Amino acid sequence: MRIGIYGGTFSPPHLGHVVAAQAFMSQMKLDILYVIPAAVPPHKQVDANDDPRHRLRMCELAFGGIEGVIVSDCEIRRGGKSYTVDTLREFAAPEHRLFLLCGTDMLMTLDTWYRAEEIFKLCYPIYIRRDEDRSLDSAIVAKIGEYSDKYGAIVRRVVVPPIVLSSTEVRCAVKEGRPISEMVAPAVETYIHQNGLYR
Repeated sequence: MRIGIYGGTFSPPHLGHVVAAQAFMSQMKLDILYVIPAAVPPHKQVDANDDPRHRLRMCELAFGGIEGVIVSDCEIRRGGKSYTVDTLREFAAPEHRLFLLCGTDMLMTLDTWYRAEEIFKLCYPIYIRRDEDRSLDSAIVAKIGEYSDKYGAIVRRVVVPPIVLSSTEVRCAVKEGRPISEMVAPAVETYIHQNGLYR
């Protein structure tokens, strides 16, 4: 079974996340895609008022209509810092082939993550470009070569038009009272306003 793992803070999940999930599923021919909001992301600072349950619910609203996608609360239930290796261990099985979706920034630092060697043993890293910065091309190629030499890793790419949208932009727009209807799914927008998030 081909299983995709798509983790992140998702604060909030935006339309770029949804496009990435759909492309990941289709291009890697996944049977199931788990979308997994982090409890405490080890690589990002979250707001002091952050409630992971709000992020989980917004993920359910954003991704719920996509066939084959399951929003998992495994990292939130586990609590503490959400290390990718722990999540991969949870889904690892002889009959499972795991694919981990990374942004370019994650791909470039994957070897510095907690128990990086085990991460490469447990999954195939799949990256997606969020930018049009061609100057990064050679650095990405070099990094993929390094992972191949050091870990025997096979790294593949999901090809989508660059996603020039971030959760930070959505939060800023909400705080400034600007519309977010072109940034997030309608149900997510309603949830943000009903719960007074990001103000």
